[in-house]
Amino acid sequence: MDVISILFRFTNRSQKMFFVPLLQAAGAASGSQTLMSVVPFILIIAIFYFFIIRPQNKKQKETQKMIDALKKGDKVVTIGGIHGLVSQTKEKTVIIKIDEGVKIEVNRSAIAGVVTDNAPASKSDKKADESKEAVKESSDSEKAE
Repeated sequence: MDVISILFRFTNRSQKMFFVPLLQAAGAASGSQTLMSVVPFILIIAIFYFFIIRPQNKKQKETQKMIDALKKGDKVVTIGGIHGLVSQTKEKTVIIKIDEGVKIEVNRSAIAGVVTDNAPASKSDKKADESKEAVKESSDSEKAE
């Protein structure tokens, strides 16, 4: 038995009349209408891939590369905000020296990043430096006069 005959078997006459226009409309759908109803879903999946999944995978690979490259002497920050110096590395953990005589052992995955000494200054620091230079130049020009 097909679905339509099963549907009609369990409905009374007034309910059958309700389904007839619906079944006719469903049968009239052509291939292009079906394609046009699928296109929005494909676009949504593409948007999710390019704006969410792909960047997340890229960041995850960079983080894993950074964790694998940890070595003795690196300055690191943990995900808890603890700053320290790597004193020893093991297969799955890292021993970080926080202060003289204070060492902690954390998982490699708990390392948020490696701190570099030549980190770029923030915008506010750059503006403060520029204003100091401007004041210095103006005072130098006044002395020259």
